[in-house]
Amino acid sequence: MKIGYARVSTEEQNLDLQREALESAGCAEIFEDKVSGARRVIRTGLAAAVDRCGEGDVLVAWKLDRLGRSLFDLVELAETLTAKGAGMKVLTGQGASIDTTRAEGRLIFGIFAALAEFERELIRERTKAGMAAARRRGVKFGRPAKLTAHQLAHARSLIDRGEETRASAAVLLGVDVSTLRRALRR
Repeated sequence: MKIGYARVSTEEQNLDLQREALESAGCAEIFEDKVSGARRVIRTGLAAAVDRCGEGDVLVAWKLDRLGRSLFDLVELAETLTAKGAGMKVLTGQGASIDTTRAEGRLIFGIFAALAEFERELIRERTKAGMAAARRRGVKFGRPAKLTAHQLAHARSLIDRGEETRASAAVLLGVDVSTLRRALRR
């Protein structure tokens, strides 16, 4: 069975063109969303369409950009559909050659998947390089320390002299005892 998915970015935009194309392609059901593809919002129509897909079904979209925000999202969607035994088909635009129910469509999508993996690796490398450069400039990563060096020295002194336990010293400093214990170990 063919299951259609249509999306527009704003309430003012119209789904008629996509709906007509999906109906002409033979979609038995059409799921819709009126949400931006740029933000990380849950697209309930797409989620419902994917849930509806089963063995032998094909998720059909008017254009490739209606299905995913990035190449990574598209690969993830295709993997989800493949795990369900379903395919994906794009009707128009640059992704019109994608039809994972046919060999040449799977080949093209495989190339897209390789590009998505390459893109992820580049992002990972740039992130690591940026973090290393920031560390060299003295930038600290992670949560800021809850306790200053002075507070730690004071707590250590109180505990060593037996005036306070770790638990009571933690209460005095306004932190959890496990926070104080970790800080004292460092």
